[in-house]
Amino acid sequence: MGKQKGADSDTDMVAMARGLAEVVAEHGLSELILDTESIKLTVRRGVTASTPSMPMPAPVYAPPMHASTPMAPAVAAEPAKDDKSHVVTSPFVGTFYRKPNPDSPNYVSMNEKVDKGAVLCIVEAMKLMNEIEADVGGTVVGILVEDGAPVEYGQPLFRIT
Repeated sequence: MGKQKGADSDTDMVAMARGLAEVVAEHGLSELILDTESIKLTVRRGVTASTPSMPMPAPVYAPPMHASTPMAPAVAAEPAKDDKSHVVTSPFVGTFYRKPNPDSPNYVSMNEKVDKGAVLCIVEAMKLMNEIEADVGGTVVGILVEDGAPVEYGQPLFRIT
């Protein structure tokens, strides 16, 4: 009888995971986390654990529109083909922060020179604060995300020349 209860539990768990995956797909979510006393289940769309190093195409970023903002033609934030700037992208889905805490100054500002390895920002993912470092040295010529905004995997964050 113990095996039967375990099998029913496994079947219920699979059915619950499938239902949550349908909710993620239906609502266009990138991630859904169910955390109870008995189970913690995370459903993600897009990137699989078996292919973390596969390059993903970077989405075109457009700043959020506010009710008072007039509609304007969309302009891609991607550098032009002749632009020699390097784009630093988000390594995962999370929340973008320009400073370590609300009382601190921003890690970097526009037109500031940075060395390779300098911390540019934090992306909070699953309650972990992850420092994003410059992978090249140069001058910050573009900050492409607003402080506190959600970011997706591969989304451009900074441009450095």
